[in-house]
Amino acid sequence: MAGARGAGCATAAKGARPGKRPPEPEPVPEPEEAETSSPRTEEMRVQGGDEYAEDSSDEEDVRNTVGNVPLEWYDDFPHVGYDLDGKRIYKPIRTRDELDQFLDKMDDPDYWRMVQDRMTGRDVRLTDEQVALVQRLQRGQFGDVSFDPYEPAVDFFSGDLMIHPVTNRPADKRSFIPSLVEKEKVSRLVHAIKMGWIQPRRPQDPTPTFYDLWAQEDPNAVLGRHKMHVPAPKLALPGHAESYNPPPEYLPSEEERLAWEQQEPAERKLNFLPRKFPSLRAVPAYGRFIQERFERCLDLYLCPRQRKMRVNVDPEDLIPKLPRPRDLQPFPTCQALVYRGHGDLVRCLSVSPGGQWLASGSDDGSVRLWEVATARCMRTVPVGGVVRSVAWNPHPTICLVAVAVEDAVLLLNPALGDRLVVGSTDQLLSGFSPPAEPALQPAHWLEASEEERQEGLRLRIRHGKPVTQVTWHGRGDYMAVVLAAPGHTQVLIHQLSRRRSQSPFRRSHGQVQRVAFHPARPFLLVASQRSVRLYHLLRQELTKKLMPNCKWVSSLAVHPAGDNVICGSYDSKLVWFDLDLSTRPYRVLRHHKKALRAVAFHPRYPLFASGSDDGSVIVCHGMVYNDLLQNPLLVPVKVLRGHVLTRDLGVLDVAFHPTQPWVFSSGADGTIRLFT
Repeated sequence: MAGARGAGCATAAKGARPGKRPPEPEPVPEPEEAETSSPRTEEMRVQGGDEYAEDSSDEEDVRNTVGNVPLEWYDDFPHVGYDLDGKRIYKPIRTRDELDQFLDKMDDPDYWRMVQDRMTGRDVRLTDEQVALVQRLQRGQFGDVSFDPYEPAVDFFSGDLMIHPVTNRPADKRSFIPSLVEKEKVSRLVHAIKMGWIQPRRPQDPTPTFYDLWAQEDPNAVLGRHKMHVPAPKLALPGHAESYNPPPEYLPSEEERLAWEQQEPAERKLNFLPRKFPSLRAVPAYGRFIQERFERCLDLYLCPRQRKMRVNVDPEDLIPKLPRPRDLQPFPTCQALVYRGHGDLVRCLSVSPGGQWLASGSDDGSVRLWEVATARCMRTVPVGGVVRSVAWNPHPTICLVAVAVEDAVLLLNPALGDRLVVGSTDQLLSGFSPPAEPALQPAHWLEASEEERQEGLRLRIRHGKPVTQVTWHGRGDYMAVVLAAPGHTQVLIHQLSRRRSQSPFRRSHGQVQRVAFHPARPFLLVASQRSVRLYHLLRQELTKKLMPNCKWVSSLAVHPAGDNVICGSYDSKLVWFDLDLSTRPYRVLRHHKKALRAVAFHPRYPLFASGSDDGSVIVCHGMVYNDLLQNPLLVPVKVLRGHVLTRDLGVLDVAFHPTQPWVFSSGADGTIRLFT
């Protein structure tokens, strides 16, 4: 039997060594084969009872011989190990559900003794000795019943000195010779103390130390903490109204008492009603005493008190020092002439380069030419529609007036002034020879008929869309036109000498309100509703975008030097831009009460003017210095009135005389006024 067991152990050890998985399992036998087992296993199963009765070895389990191998390795296999003969021990087939287990638990009184053996997978019934062992271990006692944890301990070494020592080994040499390592450490410490690297501990002073909390503050400082202390305000002393026997004039009447009761507590002058008592003994206790004391305490500790150093500043010093208007003369101060003749509101006007003639356009469908000095109408040209814009050619050797009527721009030769200039202008226009292959243009150039030439018309430029503004370049050959139409063709540029038209933009940036040429550089300023864009015509690129911060830009003007721009808006603002400074406004003037219709710079004097729907023209002094470090000086000097409001419209256009400090204004009352 021992030999068989040894062979079985050897087989099991060979079959599964600790640390390695068991060999690949053989195909799972059928249930009939699983029931067949060795004769010895059948014999032990039949015997039942004590399974260790026939065991003569010291192993814990006689059935499973896999040794100290983790049983998790057998989770995926149908067996849990091998018996003494090397046969597999198959797991019992468990087909019992929880209901069967519950019935067993109710029927079997010894069900609580059953535990499952993990080595074989079978249920084992615990004996009384095993149950007692488990209960002792659960109570924290020793497993052996006969073990006494409180028996007296026997000392192996006694505390008495023995004659014969336990060991008679001779003492070491190092026990009576000084240590060289300690000597070296001590010498290092002595050297460090001599050099001052290590400070020996000083005895601490047991007396407590006090220090001045405000010792670091300057006693001479005005803002010192002790000088900033503000005492609490004292209560006001009682007056006649608080007396128990006040004078009769302090006692309220019935109406005053009712009015006092209806008032809010914060609006009352007194927190109480004065009353009269015959003697001080008859005065009752004050009902609001505790409340007033509580409010006084709140005022003392909740209200911060701080001493503010009052700065003595003269209010006049805060106003900027502006020069007096009389020091900024000349500028127009009074109305000199009134030009009457138009039957409807005068929308636009323009002055000739020499300053002798004035052209005006009206809603009555005519353009009138005036002599400036006498206010005499020299000529009336009917154009058959509302005149939106008039522009006199700025070149002194060309006598031409551009008129924007409906969808066309009319070029008129007024035949005023020097006959040589008038003749040379007609020669310039008639000397044009059309090209052999006319190019496709956004506008059509049409010659005037013989009857129209008698009226002064020379050329007609058709656009197909309403024209709102026409303006000339400084040299007199180019003019820019604004069309009231969506898209990128809102702005067109015409060349007079070659009769050419072009659209400079490929896409639109909003509805264009006004355009203006730069007086000295190849720039074009385009004003939309919310912004003013500055384009370089030669490079064909956007140079700057000015943001006026207005709701709707209405007018635009460029300074003769070219570095400053003003624009008016319908929300009654006049915005001054310094192009060298920023794209934001340098100054915003809000002198007008209503919408601005027109703004203009004087060509020679440091003046600019604005006309508004409130019927006034405001003339301002705008000095631009050559020193870039000095900002422009803007001073309003005069408010000019004279136009009568018609249909809630006032001044529609303003223009300066080219040489004199005079300003022209056209209004909705059908008049033109000259202020000198």
